[in-house]
Amino acid sequence: MRKLLEDNLRRFEELERLLVDPAVLADGYRLSAVAREHGSLARMARKYRRFKELNAQICEAAEMVHGDDLEMRELAESELLQLKAAREKLWEDLLDMTIGGEDANRTRCIVEIRAGTGGNEAALFARDLFEMYKHFAEDQGWKIEILNASATELGGFKDISFGLEGEGVFRMLQFESGGHRVQRVPETEAMGRVHTSAATVAVMAEPEDIEVELGADDYREDIFHASGPGGQHVNKTASAIRLTHYETGIVVQCQDEKSQHKNRAKALRELKARIFDRKREEETRKRADERKSKIGSGDRSQRIRTYNFP
Repeated sequence: MRKLLEDNLRRFEELERLLVDPAVLADGYRLSAVAREHGSLARMARKYRRFKELNAQICEAAEMVHGDDLEMRELAESELLQLKAAREKLWEDLLDMTIGGEDANRTRCIVEIRAGTGGNEAALFARDLFEMYKHFAEDQGWKIEILNASATELGGFKDISFGLEGEGVFRMLQFESGGHRVQRVPETEAMGRVHTSAATVAVMAEPEDIEVELGADDYREDIFHASGPGGQHVNKTASAIRLTHYETGIVVQCQDEKSQHKNRAKALRELKARIFDRKREEETRKRADERKSKIGSGDRSQRIRTYNFP
Protein backbone atom coordinates (compact mmCIF):
# COMPACT_ATOMS: atom_id res chain seq x y z
CA MET A 1 0.00 0.00 0.00
CA ARG A 2 2.83 2.40 0.83
CA LYS A 3 4.24 1.95 -2.68
CA LEU A 4 0.84 2.79 -4.17
CA LEU A 5 0.67 5.95 -2.07
CA GLU A 6 4.22 6.96 -2.99
CA ASP A 7 3.58 6.34 -6.69
CA ASN A 8 0.33 8.30 -6.48
CA LEU A 9 2.06 11.27 -4.81
CA ARG A 10 4.98 11.17 -7.24
CA ARG A 11 2.61 11.20 -10.22
CA PHE A 12 0.52 13.96 -8.65
CA GLU A 13 3.59 16.16 -8.17
CA GLU A 14 4.64 15.46 -11.76
CA LEU A 15 1.18 16.55 -12.94
CA GLU A 16 1.45 19.71 -10.85
CA ARG A 17 4.58 20.60 -12.79
CA LEU A 18 2.91 19.76 -16.11
CA LEU A 19 -0.01 22.07 -15.33
CA VAL A 20 2.36 25.06 -15.47
CA ASP A 21 4.40 23.76 -18.39
CA PRO A 22 4.01 26.17 -21.38
CA ALA A 23 4.02 23.24 -23.84
CA VAL A 24 1.10 21.60 -22.02
CA LEU A 25 -0.78 24.88 -21.63
CA ALA A 26 -0.55 25.38 -25.40
CA ASP A 27 -2.10 21.95 -26.11
CA GLY A 28 -5.78 22.02 -25.12
CA TYR A 29 -6.34 18.25 -25.43
CA ARG A 30 -3.27 17.36 -23.35
CA LEU A 31 -4.05 20.06 -20.78
CA SER A 32 -7.56 18.66 -20.34
CA ALA A 33 -6.22 15.11 -19.87
CA VAL A 34 -3.56 16.27 -17.38
CA ALA A 35 -6.10 18.33 -15.43
CA ARG A 36 -8.52 15.38 -15.19
CA GLU A 37 -5.81 13.00 -13.98
CA HIS A 38 -4.53 15.63 -11.54
CA GLY A 39 -8.03 16.02 -10.12
CA SER A 40 -8.53 12.27 -9.76
CA LEU A 41 -5.28 11.89 -7.75
CA ALA A 42 -5.51 15.10 -5.72
CA ARG A 43 -7.49 13.93 -2.69
CA MET A 44 -5.35 10.88 -1.94
CA ALA A 45 -2.05 12.64 -2.76
CA ARG A 46 -2.75 15.60 -0.50
CA LYS A 47 -3.79 13.36 2.36
CA TYR A 48 -0.66 11.26 1.98
CA ARG A 49 1.49 14.38 1.77
CA ARG A 50 -0.06 15.54 5.06
CA PHE A 51 0.53 12.04 6.51
CA LYS A 52 4.25 12.34 5.75
CA GLU A 53 4.35 15.81 7.31
CA LEU A 54 2.77 14.39 10.48
CA ASN A 55 5.40 11.64 10.58
CA ALA A 56 8.15 14.26 10.51
CA GLN A 57 6.44 16.29 13.25
CA ILE A 58 6.04 13.15 15.39
CA CYS A 59 9.77 12.45 15.10
CA GLU A 60 10.57 16.00 16.22
CA ALA A 61 8.14 15.80 19.15
CA ALA A 62 9.56 12.39 20.17
CA GLU A 63 13.04 13.91 20.43
CA MET A 64 11.73 16.74 22.60
CA VAL A 65 10.10 14.23 24.97
CA HIS A 66 13.58 13.05 25.96
CA GLY A 67 14.91 16.57 26.55
CA ASP A 68 16.07 18.01 29.89
CA ASP A 69 13.42 20.75 30.18
CA LEU A 70 10.46 19.33 32.15
CA GLU A 71 7.96 21.90 30.85
CA MET A 72 9.03 21.29 27.25
CA ARG A 73 8.76 17.53 27.79
CA GLU A 74 5.17 17.88 29.00
CA LEU A 75 4.26 20.06 26.03
CA ALA A 76 5.94 17.61 23.66
CA GLU A 77 4.09 14.64 25.20
CA SER A 78 0.75 16.41 24.78
CA GLU A 79 1.58 17.38 21.20
CA LEU A 80 2.79 13.85 20.46
CA LEU A 81 -0.56 12.37 21.50
CA GLN A 82 -2.45 14.81 19.27
CA LEU A 83 -0.14 14.20 16.31
CA LYS A 84 -0.42 10.42 16.63
CA ALA A 85 -4.21 10.62 16.83
CA ALA A 86 -4.30 12.81 13.70
CA ARG A 87 -1.93 10.43 11.91
CA GLU A 88 -4.05 7.40 12.83
CA LYS A 89 -7.20 9.09 11.51
CA LEU A 90 -5.42 10.07 8.31
CA TRP A 91 -4.12 6.53 7.84
CA GLU A 92 -7.64 5.13 8.20
CA ASP A 93 -8.81 7.56 5.52
CA LEU A 94 -5.99 6.46 3.23
CA LEU A 95 -6.81 2.79 3.81
CA ASP A 96 -10.41 3.47 2.86
CA MET A 97 -9.36 5.40 -0.24
CA THR A 98 -6.97 2.74 -1.49
CA ILE A 99 -9.58 -0.05 -1.46
CA GLY A 100 -9.65 -1.13 -5.08
CA GLY A 101 -6.04 -0.14 -5.72
CA GLU A 102 -5.15 2.31 -8.45
CA ASP A 103 -8.75 2.66 -9.62
CA ALA A 104 -10.14 3.67 -6.23
CA ASN A 105 -10.15 7.37 -7.08
CA ARG A 106 -11.87 7.08 -10.45
CA THR A 107 -14.83 9.41 -10.67
CA ARG A 108 -16.65 7.69 -13.52
CA CYS A 109 -17.97 4.17 -13.95
CA ILE A 110 -20.49 2.21 -15.99
CA VAL A 111 -22.98 -0.15 -14.34
CA GLU A 112 -24.68 -2.98 -16.22
CA ILE A 113 -27.64 -4.91 -14.81
CA ARG A 114 -28.88 -8.10 -16.52
CA ALA A 115 -31.96 -10.08 -15.58
CA GLY A 116 -31.13 -13.70 -14.78
CA THR A 117 -33.34 -16.66 -13.98
CA GLY A 118 -36.95 -15.88 -13.18
CA GLY A 119 -38.53 -14.61 -16.40
CA ASN A 120 -40.64 -11.47 -16.06
CA GLU A 121 -40.01 -11.31 -12.32
CA ALA A 122 -36.24 -11.27 -12.93
CA ALA A 123 -36.70 -8.36 -15.35
CA LEU A 124 -38.75 -6.50 -12.73
CA PHE A 125 -36.04 -7.21 -10.17
CA ALA A 126 -33.46 -5.77 -12.58
CA ARG A 127 -35.62 -2.65 -12.76
CA ASP A 128 -35.76 -2.46 -8.96
CA LEU A 129 -31.98 -2.76 -8.75
CA PHE A 130 -31.64 0.09 -11.24
CA GLU A 131 -34.01 2.24 -9.17
CA MET A 132 -32.03 1.39 -6.03
CA TYR A 133 -28.72 2.49 -7.60
CA LYS A 134 -30.40 5.53 -9.14
CA HIS A 135 -31.71 6.74 -5.77
CA PHE A 136 -28.35 6.07 -4.14
CA ALA A 137 -26.60 8.06 -6.87
CA GLU A 138 -29.00 10.95 -6.39
CA ASP A 139 -28.37 10.90 -2.63
CA GLN A 140 -24.61 11.05 -3.31
CA GLY A 141 -25.01 13.90 -5.78
CA TRP A 142 -23.66 11.85 -8.70
CA LYS A 143 -24.61 12.37 -12.32
CA ILE A 144 -26.42 9.48 -14.01
CA GLU A 145 -26.91 8.78 -17.71
CA ILE A 146 -28.67 5.77 -19.22
CA LEU A 147 -26.53 4.32 -22.02
CA ASN A 148 -28.70 1.44 -23.18
CA ALA A 149 -31.81 -0.35 -21.96
CA SER A 150 -33.84 -3.32 -23.17
CA ALA A 151 -37.28 -2.99 -21.59
CA THR A 152 -40.02 -5.62 -21.25
CA GLU A 153 -43.75 -5.13 -21.75
CA LEU A 154 -44.29 -5.21 -17.98
CA GLY A 155 -41.84 -2.38 -17.37
CA GLY A 156 -38.85 -4.46 -16.35
CA PHE A 157 -35.41 -4.61 -17.92
CA LYS A 158 -33.82 -7.54 -19.69
CA ASP A 159 -30.67 -5.48 -19.35
CA ILE A 160 -29.72 -1.87 -18.73
CA SER A 161 -26.40 -0.05 -18.63
CA PHE A 162 -25.84 3.43 -17.26
CA GLY A 163 -22.97 5.77 -16.52
CA LEU A 164 -22.30 7.39 -13.15
CA GLU A 165 -20.00 10.30 -12.41
CA GLY A 166 -19.01 11.76 -9.05
CA GLU A 167 -16.48 11.63 -6.24
CA GLY A 168 -15.93 8.12 -4.87
CA VAL A 169 -18.29 6.52 -7.39
CA PHE A 170 -16.13 3.53 -8.34
CA ARG A 171 -14.68 3.02 -4.87
CA MET A 172 -18.18 2.81 -3.39
CA LEU A 173 -19.77 0.61 -6.07
CA GLN A 174 -16.99 -1.70 -7.30
CA PHE A 175 -17.93 -4.54 -4.96
CA GLU A 176 -21.53 -4.57 -6.20
CA SER A 177 -20.34 -6.66 -9.17
CA GLY A 178 -21.77 -10.17 -9.00
CA GLY A 179 -25.04 -12.04 -8.60
CA HIS A 180 -28.00 -10.55 -6.76
CA ARG A 181 -31.01 -12.63 -5.74
CA VAL A 182 -34.50 -11.74 -4.54
CA GLN A 183 -37.08 -13.85 -2.71
CA ARG A 184 -40.57 -12.35 -2.76
CA VAL A 185 -44.11 -12.69 -4.04
CA PRO A 186 -43.95 -11.34 -7.61
CA GLU A 187 -46.38 -8.78 -8.99
CA THR A 188 -47.32 -11.42 -11.56
CA GLU A 189 -48.07 -14.13 -8.95
CA ALA A 190 -51.80 -14.65 -8.34
CA MET A 191 -51.44 -17.45 -5.75
CA GLY A 192 -49.26 -15.53 -3.30
CA ARG A 193 -46.29 -17.89 -3.61
CA VAL A 194 -42.74 -16.73 -2.96
CA HIS A 195 -40.46 -16.92 -6.01
CA THR A 196 -36.69 -16.63 -6.29
CA SER A 197 -35.25 -14.53 -9.09
CA ALA A 198 -31.75 -13.35 -9.92
CA ALA A 199 -29.88 -10.62 -11.74
CA THR A 200 -26.22 -9.87 -12.33
CA VAL A 201 -24.51 -6.52 -11.82
CA ALA A 202 -21.22 -5.47 -13.41
CA VAL A 203 -19.46 -2.26 -12.33
CA MET A 204 -16.72 -1.10 -14.69
CA ALA A 205 -14.32 1.78 -14.13
CA GLU A 206 -14.60 4.18 -17.04
CA PRO A 207 -11.20 4.99 -18.58
CA GLU A 208 -9.93 8.33 -19.74
CA ASP A 209 -9.68 8.78 -23.51
CA ILE A 210 -5.89 8.45 -23.39
CA GLU A 211 -6.09 5.07 -21.55
CA VAL A 212 -8.06 3.25 -24.26
CA GLU A 213 -7.54 4.51 -27.78
CA LEU A 214 -9.84 3.08 -30.45
CA GLY A 215 -9.42 3.63 -34.16
CA ALA A 216 -12.12 3.04 -36.75
CA ASP A 217 -10.22 -0.08 -37.87
CA ASP A 218 -10.39 -1.62 -34.38
CA TYR A 219 -14.11 -2.42 -34.46
CA ARG A 220 -17.02 -3.15 -36.78
CA GLU A 221 -20.05 -0.90 -36.74
CA ASP A 222 -23.55 -2.15 -37.61
CA ILE A 223 -26.51 0.21 -37.96
CA PHE A 224 -30.07 -1.06 -37.47
CA HIS A 225 -33.59 -0.01 -36.49
CA ALA A 226 -34.27 0.35 -32.77
CA SER A 227 -36.92 -2.00 -31.34
CA GLY A 228 -39.37 -1.64 -28.47
CA PRO A 229 -40.48 -4.03 -25.70
CA GLY A 230 -42.54 -6.16 -28.07
CA GLY A 231 -39.82 -6.36 -30.67
CA GLN A 232 -41.48 -3.88 -33.01
CA HIS A 233 -39.43 -1.19 -34.72
CA VAL A 234 -39.84 2.14 -32.94
CA ASN A 235 -37.90 4.34 -35.40
CA LYS A 236 -38.44 4.76 -39.12
CA THR A 237 -34.76 5.61 -39.55
CA ALA A 238 -31.90 3.28 -38.70
CA SER A 239 -30.34 4.98 -35.68
CA ALA A 240 -29.34 2.09 -33.41
CA ILE A 241 -25.64 1.23 -33.28
CA ARG A 242 -23.86 -2.06 -32.60
CA LEU A 243 -20.07 -2.13 -32.20
CA THR A 244 -17.94 -5.29 -32.27
CA HIS A 245 -14.32 -5.04 -31.10
CA TYR A 246 -12.18 -7.28 -33.29
CA GLU A 247 -9.41 -8.10 -30.80
CA THR A 248 -11.57 -9.05 -27.80
CA GLY A 249 -14.89 -9.94 -29.47
CA ILE A 250 -16.70 -7.56 -27.10
CA VAL A 251 -20.07 -6.41 -28.50
CA VAL A 252 -22.05 -3.38 -27.32
CA GLN A 253 -25.09 -1.67 -28.74
CA CYS A 254 -27.11 1.47 -28.09
CA GLN A 255 -30.56 2.42 -29.34
CA ASP A 256 -31.85 4.79 -26.66
CA GLU A 257 -31.35 7.99 -28.64
CA LYS A 258 -33.09 9.01 -31.86
CA SER A 259 -29.78 10.37 -33.09
CA GLN A 260 -27.38 7.90 -34.66
CA HIS A 261 -24.49 10.16 -33.64
CA LYS A 262 -25.50 10.12 -29.95
CA ASN A 263 -26.00 6.34 -29.98
CA ARG A 264 -22.55 5.90 -31.51
CA ALA A 265 -20.96 8.11 -28.84
CA LYS A 266 -22.66 6.16 -26.03
CA ALA A 267 -21.74 2.81 -27.58
CA LEU A 268 -18.09 3.87 -27.91
CA ARG A 269 -18.08 5.00 -24.29
CA GLU A 270 -19.36 1.61 -23.12
CA LEU A 271 -17.04 -0.31 -25.45
CA LYS A 272 -13.99 1.51 -24.06
CA ALA A 273 -15.12 0.73 -20.50
CA ARG A 274 -15.55 -2.96 -21.31
CA ILE A 275 -12.14 -3.18 -22.98
CA PHE A 276 -10.57 -1.40 -20.01
CA ASP A 277 -12.37 -3.74 -17.59
CA ARG A 278 -11.15 -6.79 -19.52
CA LYS A 279 -7.55 -5.53 -19.33
CA ARG A 280 -7.89 -4.84 -15.61
CA GLU A 281 -9.19 -8.36 -15.00
CA GLU A 282 -6.33 -9.90 -16.99
CA GLU A 283 -3.75 -7.87 -15.07
CA THR A 284 -5.36 -8.84 -11.77
CA ARG A 285 -5.25 -12.53 -12.70
CA LYS A 286 -1.59 -12.27 -13.68
CA ARG A 287 -0.67 -10.62 -10.39
CA ALA A 288 -2.67 -13.20 -8.46
CA ASP A 289 -0.92 -16.08 -10.26
CA GLU A 290 2.49 -14.57 -9.61
CA ARG A 291 1.78 -14.19 -5.90
CA LYS A 292 -0.13 -17.48 -5.78
CA SER A 293 -2.71 -15.46 -3.97
CA LYS A 294 -5.70 -17.05 -2.36
CA ILE A 295 -7.84 -13.94 -2.22
CA GLY A 296 -11.25 -13.94 -3.95
CA SER A 297 -11.16 -13.97 -7.73
CA GLY A 298 -13.89 -11.34 -8.07
CA ASP A 299 -15.89 -13.72 -10.25
CA ARG A 300 -19.18 -12.07 -11.14
CA SER A 301 -21.10 -15.29 -10.59
CA GLN A 302 -20.47 -14.96 -6.86
CA ARG A 303 -23.60 -13.85 -5.02
CA ILE A 304 -23.30 -10.34 -3.63
CA ARG A 305 -26.59 -9.99 -1.82
CA THR A 306 -29.98 -11.68 -1.33
CA TYR A 307 -33.08 -9.50 -0.93
CA ASN A 308 -35.81 -11.15 1.16
CA PHE A 309 -39.30 -9.64 1.15
CA PRO A 310 -41.88 -10.80 3.71
